[in-house]
Amino acid sequence: MPSDSQLATSKSIHRRTGPTFYLATRFLPERVREPTYVLYGFFRIADEVVDAEDRGDPEEQRRELGDIREVVLGNADTDNEVLAAFAEVCERHDIPDAEVETFLDAMEQDVTVARYETYEEVEAYMRGSAGAVGHMMTAVMDPDDEEAAAPHAGALGNAFQLTNFLRDVREDIEERDRVYLPQETLRSHGVTDEQLRAGEADSAFAAAMEVELARAEDLYREGVKGISMLPEDCQFPVLLAAVLYADHHRAIRERDFDVLSAAPSLSRRRKISLLARTYYRWRRTKDPEAVFYAVTDIEAPTNHSTDGRHRDPGAGEATPDAA
Repeated sequence: MPSDSQLATSKSIHRRTGPTFYLATRFLPERVREPTYVLYGFFRIADEVVDAEDRGDPEEQRRELGDIREVVLGNADTDNEVLAAFAEVCERHDIPDAEVETFLDAMEQDVTVARYETYEEVEAYMRGSAGAVGHMMTAVMDPDDEEAAAPHAGALGNAFQLTNFLRDVREDIEERDRVYLPQETLRSHGVTDEQLRAGEADSAFAAAMEVELARAEDLYREGVKGISMLPEDCQFPVLLAAVLYADHHRAIRERDFDVLSAAPSLSRRRKISLLARTYYRWRRTKDPEAVFYAVTDIEAPTNHSTDGRHRDPGAGEATPDAA
């Protein structure tokens, strides 16, 4: 097991850099919660190599990622507490090296790739940056049928990632000169890089955003199908994470898709409200899909049995967002 010091460092990184996911993580059982802190700490360390304000030149970034790769695959020693703990978690929970490599490959892609022509290219990137994360989390949770649960976990990870891309359009282009929205989507609606940099969230930009929001919502639908495959004590936390991330779509639409003047976020009050409503419905039904569609604004598939008459009346309430 990782040491107390390693866990404290990992937990601090998680709490500071991922408050939405951190809230949901707190409800995981200890056997899963502690490794999750370590996983998230590792993800952030690797991500910071390519996203930090003081990041080096491309060769230096590749070298740093290469050093991280050698450590976490067990080929080199380190005095970094999080990396050492991550290597131990991978061994303890039989996380395949291939998943770790896929994640790090995506981080290396961020060094040189700043635009994606098609959604399929974005999807391929997310397989490493988010899908692999979902698969690693599934390994730590250890469901009875990991093979059946993993594709849904990957889809849910991709949904979270795509929501982040849609929320952070301004930050990505201003701070990193990256655009994760497919160029073909933007081009088909007449949206240019210059418009994004100028913060012009007009009707054309809104239409492009709606296309990608719909794609993300399809991923949520696929992802929440697999929550019931997880151990029972992990289902509510994963459901809560899905509800919190998906609620950004409500926030985006309430702002008329303007994510260019400021990134929408969920206030503490909003998060507590979603937590309370999700928990209340979860205690009543223990049906992850039914709860997700009742509490969020994402519509259930037409063949889903959830009765719309039982929709939470507060699901779409407007709550002031704050950073």
